[in-house]
Amino acid sequence: MAFEPPRRLVKALGEAAPSGDDWLEKLPEAAQQAVALRELTVERVQVPGGRSSLVVLVRLPDDTPAVLKLAPGRARPESERAALAHWDGLGAVRLLEPDGAEGVLLLERLYPDVSVRSLAEAKSMLEAAGALRRLWVEPPAGPVFETVAERTGRQAEAMRAGADAEAAPLVDAALAVRDELLAAPPEARLLHGTFRQSKVLAGERSPWLAVGPDPVVGECAFDLARLVRDRVEDLIASPSGSAITRRRVKRLAESLDLDQERVRGWTLFRAVESGVRARRVGRSQDAELLLEFASWL
Repeated sequence: MAFEPPRRLVKALGEAAPSGDDWLEKLPEAAQQAVALRELTVERVQVPGGRSSLVVLVRLPDDTPAVLKLAPGRARPESERAALAHWDGLGAVRLLEPDGAEGVLLLERLYPDVSVRSLAEAKSMLEAAGALRRLWVEPPAGPVFETVAERTGRQAEAMRAGADAEAAPLVDAALAVRDELLAAPPEARLLHGTFRQSKVLAGERSPWLAVGPDPVVGECAFDLARLVRDRVEDLIASPSGSAITRRRVKRLAESLDLDQERVRGWTLFRAVESGVRARRVGRSQDAELLLEFASWL
């Protein structure tokens, strides 16, 4: 079978590494080798798939359905492997091969086309928040994962360098709130890192399980920031979008026993960071949506 990377993946990797690398070029051969080594039967490549990995629906030699995932080093697949191993199926997709080859993950099969986003908005938020809570566990000892301070420190530098005059006031506000939040952080937990509704899929052993973490260690409020802005296009299109956003912050914070201002602060920082990054790679429409959303916070 030819392992043609979906266009969504090709575009996203092109934005992440404009100068290019040879990972995409080597991907078809790497996928063939991974399949042959494990004696897998390929069903299909998941389309449109993700923005940082090739996802292939496969069957194990005993005919058990599974997922083969291949990702470049800059997507931190080994960090994902470590987090999934630590969760061991609690609230997240189960890792079937703890010691696989670098950049290759073999995972249990969920329902790849059924995410929590398919539910009505109020129900989807409730279910997503419940799935996220299960992931917030004590992190393993030692510097296994990047911390929130480290990750946002890198992002803050890029924001300062990439902000234009129009975005500068929001960038200043985002950087200021980051400093305040890091000055006295609550207890650290292992976080999903890139959690949103599309990262929660239906499963057999549990109704909803998280996939695709970019794990980080820090306060739980950081993990809610991306969920708050889910369906941002609908929020921007709504005449009461700003009020809905504030209510969403309040409800999510209350449902998970978190400080509302800390959720709001991290939501602001992460929305501005995403907006500045989107503008830097030429996604001007996404940038406008994200920065307008951030202005409501």
